[in-house]
Amino acid sequence: MTMRTARITAWPWWALVLISIGAGALGALSHAPYDLAPFILVPMVAAAAIAARASGARGAGGLGLALGFGYFIFTLSWITEPFQVDAAVTGWMAPIALVLLALLLGSFWAAALAFARWAGGGPLAFIAGFAGTEMLRAYVFTGFPWASPPQALVNGLAGQGLAFLGPHGLLLGMAAVAALILHLRSSVLSAALTVAATGLILVPPLSAPSPLTATTVRLIQPNAPQDQKWDPAMIPVFVDRQIDYTAAGPVPDLVLLPETALPYLQETAQPVFDVLADAARGAPIVLGIQRRVGDAYHNGLVMLDATGQVAGTYDKHHLVPFGEYMPARWLFRHINVGGLAARAEGGYAPGPGPALIDLGPLGTALPLICYEVVFAHNAGGAPARPGFLMNLTNDAWFGTRSGPQQHLAQAQMRAIEQGLPMLRAANTGISAVIDPRGRILDALPLNVAGYLDVTLPAPAPPTLYARTGDAPYALLLLVGGIALVVQRARARRAQAIDAGRPAA
Repeated sequence: MTMRTARITAWPWWALVLISIGAGALGALSHAPYDLAPFILVPMVAAAAIAARASGARGAGGLGLALGFGYFIFTLSWITEPFQVDAAVTGWMAPIALVLLALLLGSFWAAALAFARWAGGGPLAFIAGFAGTEMLRAYVFTGFPWASPPQALVNGLAGQGLAFLGPHGLLLGMAAVAALILHLRSSVLSAALTVAATGLILVPPLSAPSPLTATTVRLIQPNAPQDQKWDPAMIPVFVDRQIDYTAAGPVPDLVLLPETALPYLQETAQPVFDVLADAARGAPIVLGIQRRVGDAYHNGLVMLDATGQVAGTYDKHHLVPFGEYMPARWLFRHINVGGLAARAEGGYAPGPGPALIDLGPLGTALPLICYEVVFAHNAGGAPARPGFLMNLTNDAWFGTRSGPQQHLAQAQMRAIEQGLPMLRAANTGISAVIDPRGRILDALPLNVAGYLDVTLPAPAPPTLYARTGDAPYALLLLVGGIALVVQRARARRAQAIDAGRPAA
């Protein structure tokens, strides 16, 4: 044991826990609303230190939980906002939900660092453990990769690595940098690497401006607060606002309205479709609306042709647990707890999966409704490559501080990963056009009612990540994890033989 290690492990346990929580909290500064991106290195290096120097796997797991708890409870503080929409009924759940979510997500970091310490605590063990559990976080229990460390890099040159590596490959690289900063024998080299990494994080993308098409798209932002959106007295205000914005100015090539833009079921909305079509003056319209198919209700969208007839549909397939549907509904209905965002009794049913919308002369688009844009594999799961991505969302649920901005950052990630432009229509903001390098070309700010006519950027060539997806990194992490387990078993066997005990 080195003196450096001894000084750390000799500290009181409570002090190590507090330091770990603090390191995680500093990492939260890398995300909106602060956007101090280099701070993401703090919890990453702290995680590598815990994996290398904690007192055993159990100690590493405990400190990893504290580190993750500090990171997620501050980064995801917006999660309390949905519970305040009807505060008299659900407000009491807000702090409980935040703490439980931070503990749940922190448990992934706990597992990562416990495994890494058990496997010897070296750089490879840390990289495999941390990157592997972060990949699991994107998939298990339907996944929740919000605030993945690569999200902090989206506006810098380092974030362009998403086009080549995707979020999980880029996280492997980030974990490798953190491990090197910690384990390099020369403090000068560690400092130089830290400065270089900071530079890559801060320097903006260096590529030339993306070429533009001749297509003009109108993004409509009605700015309906969530506590008024379904109020019968306010519904005409928000519907008329969207009709007026559709009819304003020159005729665009496409009109894009947000998630659940109309507070009706599709089957009863044809009169409003007709009015919108007249206002659009021949332009096709894509808008979010609830749909009923048989006995199932869907959070979906429709594409209206020039006559107001439905020419295409899509139903959201990646639903928000505890928002749009309730896991174990048989349990929660006994305490009168339902999905916060589900307007249909019993919640929404998922659609069949990713699908393209055919917009005729404008080509095809891949719709991602709200939460679906959080997942890289949703954007990469289309049956064919689209011309652009569409994100229809109702971020009124997320409040006015960090949630909508973090959601926008994830839309930028998907654009970079696929090399495709992203058109985003958000109820209360932030509506935006994003180029294939993830740069925001124009946007409507939060809590502003209005519309924005934008020119659609041309798609870039398919990226390496668009071709490979997550499979290579899943295989690499699986093989690496198995190798570490085998290496650990051999080391234990050798120790047993050296001690004169029978090998296990």
